[in-house]
Amino acid sequence: MSRLTKINQENLREHNLSVVLKTLLASRTPLSRAQLAASTGLTKAAMSLLSNILINSGVVRQLEPAPTSGYGRPATPLGLMADKWVGIGLQINTDGFGFAVVDITGHILQTEWNSRSMVGTNPADIFAELGAMVLPTVASLKKSGHVICGSGLALPGLVRGGSVLLSARNLGWGHLNLADFDVVRRLRPRGGNEADFAAIAQIPGYASSCQSMPNVLKPSDSFIYLSSDVGIGGAIVADGQLTRGLHGYGGEIGHLSVSMTGPVCVCGRRGCLETYAGRRALVENAGIASHHQSASKENAHRLVGAWKAGESKARHAVDLGKRALASALTSVVNTCDIDTIVLGGFWTQFDDQVLTSVQTMIQKSVIADPECTITVLTSPVSNHAALVGAADVGLRVFIDHPSEFLHLGSVSEK
Repeated sequence: MSRLTKINQENLREHNLSVVLKTLLASRTPLSRAQLAASTGLTKAAMSLLSNILINSGVVRQLEPAPTSGYGRPATPLGLMADKWVGIGLQINTDGFGFAVVDITGHILQTEWNSRSMVGTNPADIFAELGAMVLPTVASLKKSGHVICGSGLALPGLVRGGSVLLSARNLGWGHLNLADFDVVRRLRPRGGNEADFAAIAQIPGYASSCQSMPNVLKPSDSFIYLSSDVGIGGAIVADGQLTRGLHGYGGEIGHLSVSMTGPVCVCGRRGCLETYAGRRALVENAGIASHHQSASKENAHRLVGAWKAGESKARHAVDLGKRALASALTSVVNTCDIDTIVLGGFWTQFDDQVLTSVQTMIQKSVIADPECTITVLTSPVSNHAALVGAADVGLRVFIDHPSEFLHLGSVSEK
């Protein structure tokens, strides 16, 4: 056998294993070998070989045969193995930092979060604290036989090539080589924008089983994701894939200008969406706090309480934020032709009336109305979504490159 043929067969096996894993992840129910063969287009012989590799490697396990009322042997479904294959999500945000460990079934095995205001902090100090927090867990996972597939690091700013934080204006950080920090050198996470990673967490079956997620979105759905915190972030997902743009900085919805004479944003422009609908802006416009105090979670909770109590300033601030949201999102819908919007973060703390109001305003304003029907949803994964997405980024390394983790034989399949 020539070397070229051997390499092609190895590449084919890796591709086929990846296809099988993605099919299992995207299914709402366990699938048998025959169902997997039908879904992937692989032959039954190839599927038997691939499933045996995954079973022997501890990636999947055989479940109880499904009951049948017909004749013949009942099919044996395959289920993903819990508590073994994991990704580690790291995050540094405007309100704290922490980590999460997520396994391939989508369950969060461990998480820890240090909640504090991060404005004006020293990057070296924070990365050192993050390392002290997560590295003992990493050692424990390895000792207990878990396979750490990879990790992701979610940051509230622009990240170049997964390794350089260009700017995180709400932190006051910029031009950081992430490899300068010990925890990054040791875990080698893929760095990325927190809104991008939070959007990834909403994609069913991206790197962990969709069976653990609410059945709101499908794996191949398209949606606009809006992350709301001290600032506003965003991401575009088309056909189940994150669209980052040419340089990887796409989706900065928070810096769409909704008023050329509006407040000056941290980016230097006037009237950005963030200056009306970001958590800090809402607190300030409601007269609850100003300057650094407006970024605190305590004052954000006070805002929500004041809004629920019907206080006029809080109501006005939220109404202004709603109109700004609708204006910016209408522009995104008109540009991208995507009709589903997923709201995450702070704006999900208001009631369904707020979502309905935003949806109605967008619907009336889109160019394609009434042909384009707008849907506004709250995020299916809402609690520390960027952490979960960062862990999924780590798990995705295994899904895309299973041969790096599995001991494969020399048997070929077609």
